[in-house]
Amino acid sequence: MIKISTKMLMTITLIMSTIMVISSENWFSMWMGLEINMMSFIPMMEKNNNYLSSESKMMYFLMQSMSSIMFIFMVIMNPLIMIKEKNTDNMIMNIITMSMMMKMGAAPIHMWFVNIMNKMNWNNCLIMMTWQKIAPMFILSNTIQNSKVITICSMLNAIIGAIGGINQTSIKKMMAFSSINHMGWMIMCMKFDNEMWMKYLMIYSIMMIMFINMMSKKSINYMNQMNLNLKTTTEKINMLIMMLSLGGLPPFIGFMPKWLVIQSMISTNSLFTTMILMMSSMITLFYYMRMITPIIMSNNMMNKWNNKNMNPKMNYMHMFIINMMLPITMIMNIM
Repeated sequence: MIKISTKMLMTITLIMSTIMVISSENWFSMWMGLEINMMSFIPMMEKNNNYLSSESKMMYFLMQSMSSIMFIFMVIMNPLIMIKEKNTDNMIMNIITMSMMMKMGAAPIHMWFVNIMNKMNWNNCLIMMTWQKIAPMFILSNTIQNSKVITICSMLNAIIGAIGGINQTSIKKMMAFSSINHMGWMIMCMKFDNEMWMKYLMIYSIMMIMFINMMSKKSINYMNQMNLNLKTTTEKINMLIMMLSLGGLPPFIGFMPKWLVIQSMISTNSLFTTMILMMSSMITLFYYMRMITPIIMSNNMMNKWNNKNMNPKMNYMHMFIINMMLPITMIMNIM
């Protein structure tokens, strides 16, 4: 098992590498930051006596290396090309966009992300879905220029993320597809405002921290474990609220970033894209509902030996308050 000192060192370098990418002034230091980020995350994937760990590390290394090679190759190529500058520049930017999409596991090069997520523990899944997206998203927001490319990438991610999660029983795989769907919304944010995707990612990260904290504590990995491991009514209600919030249903906090994107899209008359994104969001809401329906519908019998495992000190009030922030902020604005 990975030592605590090693884990701390890797966490520090992981954070520093992302800050390095964000604060870079040239392409080369951005690439260097991405490489440090990759090499910091791989040791964190270590599991003791588990062949899935080495398999996922190898897969992660190959995909990240491939996208980094594409990125640095295009950066080196850029000043060398003299003929038809405008066309080549646009092509190079599109290839850099594709390399960043590959790096963060966005559609259409997304299956490696889903497979790795299924083989990791919940804490690493959280890092993959939130922190590891910051650096590629930042580079993407600087390189993505063509609004058609943004729209196509956004719709592709939203559709694949929605359809891919329908047939899954593993919650980790469902969360991976859900992350791809949310990525579609974040990419659409880049069309309007650079700050918008950051707000979206922040709210999404808060929701994921709460969800993964609960999944990790209750040792839930598959859908059939939901009803067995969630004992009390409070836990069930909190799970229901978190799922609806992740699906982007009003009046929960998860609807707020989607609301900002929808407003911007309607103001620019992107009605077809709005419809596609909203319909895909409905599909994700369907598989979230399918996950929590057994919990709500059935009143499970609690055995005496299960009572010992219950933690009465575990307070879920903060989860409820955070998810219900949207109506609170609206009331404050009205007042």
